[in-house]
Amino acid sequence: VSALVPLQSCQCLAWKPCPIVAWGAEDQHVVAGYSDGTIRVFSISRTEMELKMHPHAVALTAIAYSTDGEMILSGGKDGLVAVSSPRTGMTIRILADHKGSPITVLQCTRKQYRDFGVEGGELWLATSSDRRVSVWASDWLKDKCELLDWLSFPAPAGPEGLSSLPPSLAAFCPWEPGTLVYVGFGMQKEALFYSLHKKKVVEKISLPYFATSLSLSPAARFMAVGFGERLLRLLCCPTNDAQDYAGHDDAVHLCCFAPSGRRLLTASHSAVLLWELTGG
Repeated sequence: VSALVPLQSCQCLAWKPCPIVAWGAEDQHVVAGYSDGTIRVFSISRTEMELKMHPHAVALTAIAYSTDGEMILSGGKDGLVAVSSPRTGMTIRILADHKGSPITVLQCTRKQYRDFGVEGGELWLATSSDRRVSVWASDWLKDKCELLDWLSFPAPAGPEGLSSLPPSLAAFCPWEPGTLVYVGFGMQKEALFYSLHKKKVVEKISLPYFATSLSLSPAARFMAVGFGERLLRLLCCPTNDAQDYAGHDDAVHLCCFAPSGRRLLTASHSAVLLWELTGG
């Protein structure tokens, strides 16, 4: 889709999830968040905008579909998270728990009922740049959204030698249900595995630098971490065997596994690299 939105920049994108059997051009949609606080939904087959919503007063910094594609979660530079319906164009909920700090990540994952003693058809998390992560259980059809956990990671008071702080990033772990992975500026350069069941960090993996991007494979026990030092590290869990790759021209600000888990997309300032995974 090539869409011209005058005087506005696209800040974030997300694909609408589709059933495998229905995956075709006629079913594909992309939602985009813009610097003026608007959300636009585009049809791939018709190459046109289908819906425009304005749930934020500031620039968007993160966006995601619910696991069933029926809701759009969006986060702004002011820390507010909006839940909007692409069917009606209405914003049904505003969450201010992260207010004051830009949202860096929004992610949804399916869960079974009673997994954590709360009602809901899915879990989702929001991460903000002040090293806070909130985890929620939701059932949007029943208008239910319950805070499940709230994480706050410590950091030194005065960072030295850093022009800007590394981002706070979190992701649900596909191969360890009820576990999320967090990276960000902190006391140590590491990736933290946090158990929602045990309410504590259960594993720490040392990293050579503070991470600038993170992605976990949905199909194999691989974790990709990008760094500002033009380095990409591929970790095989649980052995944590590491392979490092150069080739980027700047900070690796994006890592993204394909749904198959066999390919990895990474991006830096002017380079986009596609990696083929042969092991695991």
